Amino acid sequence: MQPFHILLPAALLAVATPAFAQDAAPSPITISGSAGLVSDYRFRGVSQSDEDIAVQAGLTVTHESGFYVGTWGSNLSGWGTFGGSNMELDLYGGYKAKVGSGTLDVGLLWYMYPGGASKTDFAEPYVKLSGVVGPVTLTAGVAYAPKQEALGRWYSTGELYVAGTPDRPGKKNDNLYLSGDALAALPGTPVSLKTHIGYSDGNPGLGPNGTSVAPTGTYWDWMIGADTTYKNLTFGVSYVDTDISFGSFGAQRIQPSFSEGQDGTGSIANGKVVFAVTAAF
Repeated sequence: MQPFHILLPAALLAVATPAFAQDAAPSPITISGSAGLVSDYRFRGVSQSDEDIAVQAGLTVTHESGFYVGTWGSNLSGWGTFGGSNMELDLYGGYKAKVGSGTLDVGLLWYMYPGGASKTDFAEPYVKLSGVVGPVTLTAGVAYAPKQEALGRWYSTGELYVAGTPDRPGKKNDNLYLSGDALAALPGTPVSLKTHIGYSDGNPGLGPNGTSVAPTGTYWDWMIGADTTYKNLTFGVSYVDTDISFGSFGAQRIQPSFSEGQDGTGSIANGKVVFAVTAAF
């Protein structure tokens, strides 16, 4: 889920660009990557690691023409796991181009869960437009996953999922995600401030394996935080939250899967401070 839930600071991306000898012709290919540790893997406001630590890494290959391909992965726990290696592995590719004073990014993201249950993988095209206004970098994004079984509402209640009896087998749903991000470096310091807001509209129930990209159908998520860099390291802290009420009808319907420990108690979409450390290479 790299294109939407990780926004590396510009300083880190600069560090990730290889250096060349002055007498060598620049390569048309740039390879950059990162590896990191987060105290809680939050995807669109919802914990994918059962509010526990996650290890994450990614690699991107970019051509000077603007085309790029890459991969990103993270361990999972609780909501969002499907057996196997309990890992999310994303493959993505796209094209970036200058549009006026901004940058347009169009691509396709493929979500994979190696060794997991069937009907878990799905595709999600995305478009992002970014630009600089004064000291602030602004990014607006749209991600739309067309109707697919992995996003379908196969179960009306969590109890039916636990019992293994889907009342809507084969159901397909789509998912829309709108996002806005802002990043601003504080002059004279290695600190950057960041904020994010997102809107999900999709499956209001339980997917074929008990989860959904948008776990309560329609909801908002937001984040505010700060990063600081030291050489090729970035240390971050952020507050992540959603407007999902744990006691609401939508959240209760998809219990016990949508809860910490998957026991029906404790929210995995409540406000939480998340810490992260990332190394660029």
